[in-house]
Amino acid sequence: MSTQVEADVHTISPEMPAMFDGVKLAAVATVLYVIVRSLNLKCPTAAPDITCQDTPLNRYLLKSCPVLAKEYIPPLLWGKSGHLQTALYGKMGRVKSPKPCGLRKYLPMQDGATATFDLFEPQGFHSTGDDITMVICPGIGNHSEKHYIRTFVDYSQKQGYRCSVLNHLGALPNLELTSPRMFTYGCTWEFSAMVGYIKRTFPQTQLIVVGFSLGGNIACKYLGENPANQERVLCCVSVCQGYSALRAQETFLQWDQCRRLYNFLMADNMKKIILSHRVSLFGMSSSKMESADLSRLYTATSLMQIDDNIMRKFHGHNSLKEYYEKESCVHYIHNISVPLLLVNSSDDPLVHQSLLTIPRTLAEKKENVIFALTLHGGHLGFFEGAVLFPQPLSWMDKVIVSYANAICQWEKHRPQCQKEK
Repeated sequence: MSTQVEADVHTISPEMPAMFDGVKLAAVATVLYVIVRSLNLKCPTAAPDITCQDTPLNRYLLKSCPVLAKEYIPPLLWGKSGHLQTALYGKMGRVKSPKPCGLRKYLPMQDGATATFDLFEPQGFHSTGDDITMVICPGIGNHSEKHYIRTFVDYSQKQGYRCSVLNHLGALPNLELTSPRMFTYGCTWEFSAMVGYIKRTFPQTQLIVVGFSLGGNIACKYLGENPANQERVLCCVSVCQGYSALRAQETFLQWDQCRRLYNFLMADNMKKIILSHRVSLFGMSSSKMESADLSRLYTATSLMQIDDNIMRKFHGHNSLKEYYEKESCVHYIHNISVPLLLVNSSDDPLVHQSLLTIPRTLAEKKENVIFALTLHGGHLGFFEGAVLFPQPLSWMDKVIVSYANAICQWEKHRPQCQKEK
């Protein structure tokens, strides 16, 4: 019997190492497959997909902004993942972010609120010799101290632009609210106050309007609300906005592209901002909030729940639908007559592909609009780099300033520019 057992052992044992090696190879192949798929390493790079009408101005802009026409190349190992681009932007903003020096301005509002913005003077002369100011509206809950804003401001200053950056009401840490109201998805009051101050203080300046994400919605809504708001405005650039909150709310409840997870994370951040101003928002006699609203805020797990229980009440909207309808720029953006550049990314996990029909259709119908859709970039990422480490300046920064420079040259030398075309 023992002889038979020994024979069986000797017969099986030589095959065991080979089997284990096969399992290891299969595991490694599986991990590599997951990495390649999740990082989209096999996905090609490409130039942005441009939608616009064939006009002399658009031809001039595309010729004068080579960054819009050439291939956008993100960092090789991770830059093709919209999630990693978005996560890196959300966590650190930019690498080696500069610290531009500016002056903080405070503007009293009619309802008792205090709007704040930071003013940065140019660090040189503009190529046209003119006085031009970038009026900038950051993303949700953001302000002038965010790294991506600081990087963009520093770059714009060096190109000869004055920069004015809105600090969303309630977004700045350690700055108390002076009324029971904070920023919302589409309220333009503070942005309008900042632009008005710039126009009064610098009567010779012309404006470039820039909006990032939620700030893009506010900037476009502001310009479209009243034709007078477009006076002295040379152009507008909007990056990574969703255009319609009503249409976006359904997509934020889907697990596609982990959008439901992003919704939860952004809701958690909004809760922290609101709770940091608990005394001002819920304790003032003029507050529209009740103790029950505070209780519902603690249990909220989505932006929609927060918007319905808190945000819509700041302006007396009767329902969440009414709030989203009235605060979305989709109902105003067609009124904009100045040159308008709309930039989005195909792999933006926050902006569903269905929402991109809005800017594309607008660019097809209106000659002043250019819609640029990149293959990669995530949400406000747009990092560039060779293999692993991104460059301090992003593709987004370069595109905005390049477009603004071209517009300024067109306005300064329009007859000559038209002859060139």
